[in-house]
Amino acid sequence: MTMTTSDLKKGVVIEMDGTLLQVVDWEHIKMGRGSAQVRLKLRDLKGGHTIEKTFQAGSKFQRVRIDRRTMQFLYAEGELRYFMNTESYEQLPISGELLGEAAQYLAENAEVDVLFNGDEPIGVELPASVELRITESEPGVKGDTASAVLKPATMESGLVVQVPLFVGPGEVIKISTRTGNYIERVSTSD
Repeated sequence: MTMTTSDLKKGVVIEMDGTLLQVVDWEHIKMGRGSAQVRLKLRDLKGGHTIEKTFQAGSKFQRVRIDRRTMQFLYAEGELRYFMNTESYEQLPISGELLGEAAQYLAENAEVDVLFNGDEPIGVELPASVELRITESEPGVKGDTASAVLKPATMESGLVVQVPLFVGPGEVIKISTRTGNYIERVSTSD
């Protein structure tokens, strides 16, 4: 199915030069003289990296049909991440390379949308935020709850996030999957 720049929106997957790209963000730019342009921020679904490209308004793209299946993340073994279809209980291994940065936001038993092109998994779509348990961080100072000072904390998935001093090991925190930033403490270890 062919679409133009006016049909683009966040989440749409297009094919360019044999590569599947998902629209992360777009911006319509009207130049003083000359035609309008559209600046796209695109994520390579197989490579995981993000690129920016600018096109003339009205440019045509090939839209790709992507199926989303809600699956539960089970565990990681080496470079593979195992997911289970919650309806059929069928397990599916996906390489960490294919998942890219998304692999660092996966906690055991978390449900995510696995993206498929036909029967081939091409990545996962994370929720806006995830909850992960802190496995290690430096001790904070008792009573230091309103400070803007941050310290690094390692999550159960291996992700390192800057957290406030009062947050410590064993606690569960909410993290933005868009920015990788700490949002709030969900539960304490006490």
